Amino acid sequence: MQHAPAARPSPTPAPHLPRGTATRPLPGTTTSSHRTTTASHHTATRPLLAVAIAAVLALAASACVGGGRGTEGQDGPVPPTAQSPAVLPSAELPPVLTRGQARAALVGADDLGETWEPTRGAATWRDELLKATAELPDCRRLLDVLYTEELFGTGAATAPRATAALDDVDGGAQLHYRVTSYRAADLDRTLAWLGTLPDMCGRFEARDAHGTARDVRVTGLTLPEAGDARRGLRVTVGDTAPDDGEDPRADTQTGPRADTGTDTAGGVLTVDLVAVRVGDDAISLTNGTLGTPADDATRTSVEVGADRLTEARRQGRAQV
Repeated sequence: MQHAPAARPSPTPAPHLPRGTATRPLPGTTTSSHRTTTASHHTATRPLLAVAIAAVLALAASACVGGGRGTEGQDGPVPPTAQSPAVLPSAELPPVLTRGQARAALVGADDLGETWEPTRGAATWRDELLKATAELPDCRRLLDVLYTEELFGTGAATAPRATAALDDVDGGAQLHYRVTSYRAADLDRTLAWLGTLPDMCGRFEARDAHGTARDVRVTGLTLPEAGDARRGLRVTVGDTAPDDGEDPRADTQTGPRADTGTDTAGGVLTVDLVAVRVGDDAISLTNGTLGTPADDATRTSVEVGADRLTEARRQGRAQV
């Protein structure tokens, strides 16, 4: 008699999962195969992470050695403090006066007296006597400064913030006045250069475009105590004469003042060139005439101008 086969439980069909879905063990039933896979994953990840960290460190070290400007030829990486912006000198210019503040520092006709008024045009003696050249570079530069009045340079950074031009209608003098903002150290270098000219260019010969020779003499000019630093020169330009020891200004010291006409033959031009620094700002002026120079106009311009520039700077700081 054959026995019927024992009944077997029907297998429970596995749930249908979307393709690509991985099965996970039930909670609390972590298998040894899962632990092996996890361990293998961490073991494979560690070398990759170490390689990535090493690459980042190598790039950082390379940037420290070769990325800074001016480090060529140095042995080893540059210390971080050498590249810190806090210890590097700033290449930027100091804050400058606004144009309104600079105009407030100008002198006017009312400051100089009733014979002064706003200019009616450049004096003709500028082209007749100052448009000349000299053999020595410093003397040639002095003539250029007197003609162009660009004492602190010709770049945009040294362009004047404000200017004024005045005429003495009785004496024929003309005064040009400028306010410039720049670095104090650079302004002082220009003032120091002016101080060397009485010795270097005390007397020299200049020639104009037609070859006409001029006798030029340079002396120091005493100024009132104004501003932080100051320097003044008196320059005379006249016809070349025999070296007889005579001062070319002797003919005009006591005579009447000449006007600014075109006839300069036999005349002597006298020009005061002055610069005064107040902080990172400066005033510069020329006061020239074919007659006797009016010392009071130069001195008043220095005193009044320095006080007004000081006040303009004070107000500028108060507004910041």
